[in-house]
Amino acid sequence: MPQTIVGEMSILGTQQQVPSVFLIGSVTRRRFMKVFIADDSKLVRERLIRILSDMEGIEIAGEAGDAEEAIQSIRRVKPDVAILDIRMPGGNGIKVLETIKGKRMDVKVIMLTNYPYPQYRKKCMEAGADFFFDKSKEFRKIREVLHRWITESSGEKKSIATL
Repeated sequence: MPQTIVGEMSILGTQQQVPSVFLIGSVTRRRFMKVFIADDSKLVRERLIRILSDMEGIEIAGEAGDAEEAIQSIRRVKPDVAILDIRMPGGNGIKVLETIKGKRMDVKVIMLTNYPYPQYRKKCMEAGADFFFDKSKEFRKIREVLHRWITESSGEKKSIATL
């Protein structure tokens, strides 16, 4: 008579005894890139969520409409990527960027702004931003960057256009 081999598997945060047939092969746990969005415009946040939600490997980890809420939420949810506007109530995206990098949080930062002035770009890049995009001209580049980061983190060797 065949024996059922039982193994342990974490299901919804609890250890469960499950028959080995469910463990045979590789149980893959898909790793999502958690993205946090901070912008004072609800419309911009909603647009980003729409654009990014259909991307494979992306999870929207949260959103904030002001700088202080962004800092607190980023500390709490620990996203892989933060998309920050420069001008927000209660501070600004540069303050959020400096806080993230000052706390040595392992978060990639994309600055997305309607104020693409060279002095802002320089300050953001010096503070540790990974990218600086103009909302009016480069909004869609965010998908390209995230796609590249997902590809790099998964070890896939797909080529994409250079930004």
